[in-house]
Amino acid sequence: MLLEGKVAIVTGGTRGIGYSTVKGFLDQGAKVALFGSRKETVDIALEKLRAENENYPVIGLYPNLLDTKEVEEAFKEVVDTFGRLDVLINNAGISQKESIYDYDVKDFEKAIDLNVNAVFVCSQAAAKIMKEQGEGVILNTSSMVSIYGQPSGCGYPTSKFALNGLTKSLARELAKDNIRVNAVAPGVTKTDMVANLPDSVIQPIIKTIPLGRMGEPEDIANAFIFLASDMASYITGVILSVDGCARV
Repeated sequence: MLLEGKVAIVTGGTRGIGYSTVKGFLDQGAKVALFGSRKETVDIALEKLRAENENYPVIGLYPNLLDTKEVEEAFKEVVDTFGRLDVLINNAGISQKESIYDYDVKDFEKAIDLNVNAVFVCSQAAAKIMKEQGEGVILNTSSMVSIYGQPSGCGYPTSKFALNGLTKSLARELAKDNIRVNAVAPGVTKTDMVANLPDSVIQPIIKTIPLGRMGEPEDIANAFIFLASDMASYITGVILSVDGCARV
């Protein structure tokens, strides 16, 4: 198993890419703390995981990711439960599609808050723990639109551009503490939202992808598993595209 004995936190872990990443880490031998926005969604995700394997070493928490104190307390609970923290996956985030003509600055700020500021808060808390341990891995969920932009909802690609900068900067700063920092940039992925789109919308999207299909959440999870594992021990500061070679 690639992650035997490792302890991970996955934010935004209740569904989609986050949930698949939680399950993938558990199947690879990790102990996992699943973070969600609400107790109800966390409980549902935990119940689903335990229905698949009642012996999964997984717990669920729901701190406000923008509250430094709440985050530090949640991370402490993870360490108290599992003994250490090896991997943080900053996956929680929101996407947006509003036109610039209809955008409210408060909506723009929401994208920056959850997609960038919360990543900073969680990464800072994790880095403090990992530095004391002498090692660790921080992984962020970016997006293909951080490279190419998108035709509406400019707050989302802006936040992901910023996330890439944070990833590369932290990789340089934390290397001396033996903490690796990378990001995965998914392309169009078959999450709940995308799966509910009509075929007339899906097929034109697939035609733009050279591999001829959308990504599965497991495709993204596998990238996180690799980057968290010792097989990637000399990889840091990378934004790994997992998009079927999509170009938009």
